[in-house]
Amino acid sequence: MMTTSPLPDGLVLRTARPADLDQIGSLLADRGAEADALDHRLAVEDPDLGWEACAVVVDGDRVVSTATLLDETVRVGGRLGGRSGGHAGDGGAGRVGGVVLPAGQVELVATDRAYEGRGLVRALMGWAHERSAARGHLLQVMIGIPYFYRLFGYEYVIDMPRARSLAGHPTSGGPASSGAPVPAPRTSPAHPALRTATAADLPALAALQDAAQSAYDVVMPHPPARRRWLLEHDASTTWVVERGGVVVGSVRTAPPDDGRVLVAEPAAADDEAADLLLRAVVGGFPGAAPHLVHRPLTVTGRAWEPSLAPPDELAEQYYVRIERPETLLDALRPVLGERLVAAGLDRREVLLSTFGRHYRMTVADDGALGPVVVGGPMQGPGEHGGAGVAPTHLADLLLGPLGMHGLARRRPDVYPGPDPELFETLFPPMTADLLTYYLPW
Repeated sequence: MMTTSPLPDGLVLRTARPADLDQIGSLLADRGAEADALDHRLAVEDPDLGWEACAVVVDGDRVVSTATLLDETVRVGGRLGGRSGGHAGDGGAGRVGGVVLPAGQVELVATDRAYEGRGLVRALMGWAHERSAARGHLLQVMIGIPYFYRLFGYEYVIDMPRARSLAGHPTSGGPASSGAPVPAPRTSPAHPALRTATAADLPALAALQDAAQSAYDVVMPHPPARRRWLLEHDASTTWVVERGGVVVGSVRTAPPDDGRVLVAEPAAADDEAADLLLRAVVGGFPGAAPHLVHRPLTVTGRAWEPSLAPPDELAEQYYVRIERPETLLDALRPVLGERLVAAGLDRREVLLSTFGRHYRMTVADDGALGPVVVGGPMQGPGEHGGAGVAPTHLADLLLGPLGMHGLARRRPDVYPGPDPELFETLFPPMTADLLTYYLPW
């Protein structure tokens, strides 16, 4: 989808071209980090994405603003096919049922300082959302600077996993450093070592992450293209550990900063592999304090929990944007129907109002929900047996950690109406695990 749109003051928004590569790279490096230029090149030169995924604003021949839209998939619901946590050797636990939602993520956004305050990012976000809709994306997910992207229809929804220091690590700092020492691994060599991942490791990395994510309700994996990019970019390094010549654990680290090293996306085949991985991480960064991202429902989450200091309590969340609630609700009907059947609820209709509009779904005898029917404003859905949710909290209701019960106790404009059992069943608290291009610190 080629784009050319005139903007005020003679500026033009258009699809990026190969001839723009150096200018885009310079702009990203100037406004972000040097590594962003390489990340952009890896994305637009990959055949799975290409140049049409990037747009620029130009002043004549000068690139003054840019943004890139990445393709993602978000999996929601389903049940585990196999034991929780899985095993890298058998391809992971996997999921049975659930739905896969096409999604978009805006990244690599930058504007020349001399052109700030002229609405260029707003124009580029409009381009990204139009492209996202054209590609069939049902929502957008992103990491972004605080508050800014709420201006473009995003809301904070999904909790980020916490990076926690090791209790008792000599360089961890803070009160937690006086805790118990890191326990010795139960069955591992004395000196396991990390090695950088290669293209030959990609199947094993995918299997490990599939297994790690299998216990979560909401999952965004790395797409195959990004797995390739992550082996080449500079903003993080992917590492593996082996047992008997087989990859059984992996982590991704950011370059050490201020005496700390972020250890993210940990995944291990089993408890022994988790011990191997922890010992390799502790020994792999002498002089730096490892801060390990805690994924509580995974093998490493369970195995490492006793070794981790308490997390801080500051809120960190991913942004989510929903443009057309009816399309997302329609896609989620299989999951919603499964919840009704599992709970043994017998209802004839589901009515959910966002006050400016409302959405109805009939319920068949087998619990399946019919297509979403959209109606107009409905300020009092409780009078009709329905629930109400402000549009700014809809994504939180569908994908967030509070569910109807938790939201209704925090937000006056979210309530289950006269049938709380129905709506708390349909919209329970959700656990989530998202893998993104950049690591949240």
